[in-house]
Amino acid sequence: MSTPKRYYITTPIYYVNDAPHIGHAYTTLACDVMARFKRLDGYDVHFLTGTDEHGQKVEKSAAAANSEPQAFTDKVSQNFRDLAGFMNYSNDDFIRTTEARHKKSCQAIWQRLVDNDEIYLGSYAGWYAVRDEAYYAEEELITNADGKKIAPSGAEVEWVEEPSYFFRLSNWGDRLLEYYDNKPDVVLPKTRLNEVTSFIKGGLRDLSVSRTSFNWGIPVPGDDDHIMYVWLDALTNYITAAGFPDTDCEKYQNFWPADLHMVGKDILRFHAVYWPAFLMAAGLEPPRRIFAHGWWTNEGEKISKSLGNVIDPIELVEHYGLDQVRYFLMREVPFGNDGDFSHSSIVNRMNSDLANDLGNLVQRVLSMVHKNCEGRVPVLDTEGFISPDQKLLDQAIAMLDTVRRQLDGQSFHEALETVWLVVRAANAYVDHQAPWKLRKEDPQRMAYVLYSLCETIRYLGLILQPFMPDSCHKILDQLNINHNQRDFEAFSDEYALKGGTVLPKPEGIFPRFIELESADKAS
Repeated sequence: MSTPKRYYITTPIYYVNDAPHIGHAYTTLACDVMARFKRLDGYDVHFLTGTDEHGQKVEKSAAAANSEPQAFTDKVSQNFRDLAGFMNYSNDDFIRTTEARHKKSCQAIWQRLVDNDEIYLGSYAGWYAVRDEAYYAEEELITNADGKKIAPSGAEVEWVEEPSYFFRLSNWGDRLLEYYDNKPDVVLPKTRLNEVTSFIKGGLRDLSVSRTSFNWGIPVPGDDDHIMYVWLDALTNYITAAGFPDTDCEKYQNFWPADLHMVGKDILRFHAVYWPAFLMAAGLEPPRRIFAHGWWTNEGEKISKSLGNVIDPIELVEHYGLDQVRYFLMREVPFGNDGDFSHSSIVNRMNSDLANDLGNLVQRVLSMVHKNCEGRVPVLDTEGFISPDQKLLDQAIAMLDTVRRQLDGQSFHEALETVWLVVRAANAYVDHQAPWKLRKEDPQRMAYVLYSLCETIRYLGLILQPFMPDSCHKILDQLNINHNQRDFEAFSDEYALKGGTVLPKPEGIFPRFIELESADKAS
């Protein structure tokens, strides 16, 4: 009996000092596409997201909101949970670092590190950025226009002196480099791996992993004067959700190590240096891959609250449509690069790719079937498909292997381009075959043309489900495809449409986007 295929994918857990924005939606969407694709491809998937709720930054944000930290985190965490439902994410778990299961997990990994002599008590004196929840060496700081020292991220730093427990990170440089050498794709894109190895080769210092100057966090086992450094707490969520500290439980055995941690490029160091070192020092396996994607700008400007140009994903969806936003975010920018959001770019994608290319293909083909084939899948005789038909069908079937390979490298934009090659080929096939002419000249040939197009649309509807689930369900509904024949096992002739199957009256899937103001002026 073969071992079931399993896949564990995580978002970073989002820091609850503010409301969700486009960056949060983008990261989780990428994970959702991966999770949905893997499920359709026969994998048992565990998809995790959640919220990071401890630390000095949260304590300060709660105080600024005149709230206790727990009440504050309850409210803000719910915003992220609501966003997951609104964006139609298919996460299997939503973790909060204030949960009892997580406290137990954090204290267990701490104890492992202590038992392995990887943690010692000392005192910390150095620069700390509350906004980044990160420590910085003197040489990493830059001086701003006002002559103040700031972190490379632009965050303000403060000089901190306090007792602290330290993790022996300095001992792990060679072993981390060996980890990367043994798994060359463990950090992607490759440029990010270069950043990580360069940082390590510059020399690692022991890392302060506790604080005493505030108390909103998980207590250090056996020393309640200290709370755990928020990043040790936060990163541990990935094993908490896999069942740790019970490493013998079925979930942990099935899903750890994680197949993919998806993160923004700003938190790569924590995930690709600190986290593997913590795990290996605790005698646990490190993750199989960390992928760091880029940032979005808004109409060419950096997104910030001070500029007032933060993009609210809920407003975006309410304006443009859910699947349209999901498609745009995965299609517009090579995943891993920075990208720019603009109204014109999303409208262009909606009207060109979705309305003109895919939507028009589905609508005109199914309308011709409805009109010329009595609303049924065309019935074929024994004559057989000719070369143009077979070429289109072969291209449609072949895209699964290509897309599978591209998504395994998190190349979402390339995967969609592969699918659109088939969309364009199908539209060109319609134009060349001209089924509207064949209706009178050669009705049986028309049947083969329309059947080939319906089958191609079936394949397109199947493979695009991870990106645009609601719209693809509508496409597959219009082909009267059984719900138990919508995974990738159906990507073969064996599940081909049956001639004579009654189809519902076709309805448009992707209307053109027209701004109401423009429409009012035109009228």
